[in-house]
Amino acid sequence: QVRLVESGGALVQAGGSLRLSCVVSGAIFKARKMAWYRQAPGKQRELVASITSTGTTNYVDSVKGRVTISRDNGLSTVYLQMYSLKPEDTAVYYCNAYTVDFYTTMFSWGPGTQVTVSS
Repeated sequence: QVRLVESGGALVQAGGSLRLSCVVSGAIFKARKMAWYRQAPGKQRELVASITSTGTTNYVDSVKGRVTISRDNGLSTVYLQMYSLKPEDTAVYYCNAYTVDFYTTMFSWGPGTQVTVSS
């Protein structure tokens, strides 16, 4: 059974930084295209960033220049380094593997990790 476990969320002040981690167990991680998503209260879950099995990255416009996605295949972990955090980044952050498009995800969602940015 595949498990996704996110961690690293916290309460930070605007302008601060966080590094989120997502450990994937029970799947062949290195072949998977991975992405980070977030869901703010009352809103739909949305894509934040993605990384292919070969390391090609993609970022949504709202986080470009402030976020770096990376992966460690040996640890079956995907990371999201976040800088210059804004109150609008407040959300629960999730990771998942995707297939034909960013919203065709492969696994059951993990618990997520809460990021709260105070102004």
